[in-house]
Amino acid sequence: MDLLRHLRHFVVVAHELHFGRAAELLGMAQPPLSQSIQRLERELTVELFDRSRRQVRLTTAGELLLGEAEELLAGEGRLRSLMGQVRAGELGVLRAGVPPETPAVTLRALLDGLTTRAPGLDVELHELTTAEQTRMLTERNLDVGLVHHPVEADGLRFGAAVDVPLGVLLPRTSPLARGREVPLASLADLDLVAAPRATAPGWHDHLLGVCRRYGWRPARVRPARNPEFLFGLVLAGGGVAVEPATVARREPRIAWRPIADAPLAKRTSAAWPDRSAHPAAPMFAQLAAEVLADAEPAPPASADPPSVPAARPWPVLFDTTG
Repeated sequence: MDLLRHLRHFVVVAHELHFGRAAELLGMAQPPLSQSIQRLERELTVELFDRSRRQVRLTTAGELLLGEAEELLAGEGRLRSLMGQVRAGELGVLRAGVPPETPAVTLRALLDGLTTRAPGLDVELHELTTAEQTRMLTERNLDVGLVHHPVEADGLRFGAAVDVPLGVLLPRTSPLARGREVPLASLADLDLVAAPRATAPGWHDHLLGVCRRYGWRPARVRPARNPEFLFGLVLAGGGVAVEPATVARREPRIAWRPIADAPLAKRTSAAWPDRSAHPAAPMFAQLAAEVLADAEPAPPASADPPSVPAARPWPVLFDTTG
């Protein structure tokens, strides 16, 4: 028995006290409505309407049931609305991962956007490398994350990717900083300062592959997990880093120069499990792509013209086959 359907019929009849008008409001014929009320009475083993006179009246049982039925139906409506919000990804807890180097302004924009689009969503943000996110997504310990490509993992879906142009970070006192661009081959005697391979194996291998292809075989790769340590190694001399221009803006003693012969970009996108995905994952992915696309503004005018990248297209050297 569909109790809620019969209760909805009962409530309309109880308010109208007329089966014909109630049937018209419900968009059904009167005989099926009468049968629905009779079935409800049999189920509850009470009479709900006094039909002994020309005017339909509620019995004592009917009067008591009316308040309970309205409350129950209102609760059903709230429940359906709640579940609809959950399906839309507007409620619940979203476990999201972001790379450790994500700038504060990017995190703020991402969280503000999530609050605007889904104010009832509780976002648990975790600082995780691409490798950590990939593992946790595969194990279903994370709902969605921002990863650096290429990513080798089965069972994941990816959102729209954003390519951020990269350049060389070097001390402003370096002779290489005098030019507007830096060929990779001119870095032949220098170390590469980069995140450890374990944090994003696919990206690490791709970066080294591009460097070798364009004439730079770093003497060694010096690992740096956070920007401050990276700056320290670069300023100490003997090493350079390949990073977005926004990274250089954190340290005035560091210059950023575009790569002359091999324009290179870091590709980032959201990733989430392709099965039993969190309803909010696609929304997070779309918002993240928008935020990341806006996170690399045009370099501001400054007294140091060489630090401003020349206007040029940025083809992406991205050969995932190695």
